[in-house]
Amino acid sequence: MLPREEILKKSSNREEIAKVLDKADQAIKTWEVAYTDFLAPPILAEIERVFSTLTELEFRAEGGYPQAERQRVGFCRSEIPFDSSQESVSLLDISGNFLFDPATHRDFLGSILGTGIVRDKVGDIIVLGERGAQAFVLPEMVEFLEQSLVQVRSVPVKTQKIPLENLKFHVPTKKELTTVEASLRLDAIASAGLGVSRNKMVEAINSGDVRVNWKDIKQSSYQIKTGDLIAVRGKGRIEVGEIAVTKKERYRVQLTRFK
Repeated sequence: MLPREEILKKSSNREEIAKVLDKADQAIKTWEVAYTDFLAPPILAEIERVFSTLTELEFRAEGGYPQAERQRVGFCRSEIPFDSSQESVSLLDISGNFLFDPATHRDFLGSILGTGIVRDKVGDIIVLGERGAQAFVLPEMVEFLEQSLVQVRSVPVKTQKIPLENLKFHVPTKKELTTVEASLRLDAIASAGLGVSRNKMVEAINSGDVRVNWKDIKQSSYQIKTGDLIAVRGKGRIEVGEIAVTKKERYRVQLTRFK
């Protein structure tokens, strides 16, 4: 049996981890692979820490592509292999003409959730500009969404399942850079790292489009430290490297930008 109470006692995400433990227990009892719904990065990181030390279980995360932010986790007993033929994630193409009414990630997600589906059933959404988007969902949601998702903003859309290999995704470019700032405020570091004006970054933070270590942060004055990961929706991500204080008592910050 899993040390459930011990794991939950140390968890900072008790409710979510409790559901994950239910799936792990199911895999042990049934001798079959058991999958969670889609999980956010903080939960995935905790699962990696907790379950990597347990020898009776194997687990793997799947989000449809290697860089996926939201992923499902499958559990099975160590004695049996994962069934590679089992489809754990499906890809939907949501096509329409968005030339005159552009839609954002939030618009597509809102329309999907507007059909009555809860957030945990939806993985990453890749916005394709004027032609629409592609979205990862649980396989059991495909038929319902093909019938129910017919409009995003004012644009009629056609929703259909497509093969995973038809995903249109570009690998983020990586760039190393250094900035010198008067403070380690989130708005200062993020604007410098992504080449966005300070005012635009403050707007993004206030709108809930900025996360630090996968947690929503709405304070522009939030203090950044070495090792932090800053993600700005629609702009990219920044990894914060070494921070040093200059002779003029400013902060020299090493950054890695993924865009």
